[in-house]
Amino acid sequence: MTVEYIRYRIAAEQQPAFVEAIRQANQLLAAAPDCLRYELAHCEEDAELFIWRIEWTSVERHLNGFRKSLEFGAFFRLVKPFYQSIQEMNHYAVVG
Repeated sequence: MTVEYIRYRIAAEQQPAFVEAIRQANQLLAAAPDCLRYELAHCEEDAELFIWRIEWTSVERHLNGFRKSLEFGAFFRLVKPFYQSIQEMNHYAVVG
């Protein structure tokens, strides 16, 4: 298993549209066989920060499975307006 963390900085006026886009994108993730779990967290200390945590069966299956699937086009259209707001997007191995 690998965990993808996507950290965003979203201005207050964009947050309702951002949260809705992620909600819709999560519906596509729910149907992806290699996506195990997902959650969006909103920072309590800095109201502009969000972290989208997505668990995948593996990095390989994420990059060569989901990202090459038909569903990825619809997924990317939803999140593309917020792409420039990404501060980090990496895969992490869970340790301990």
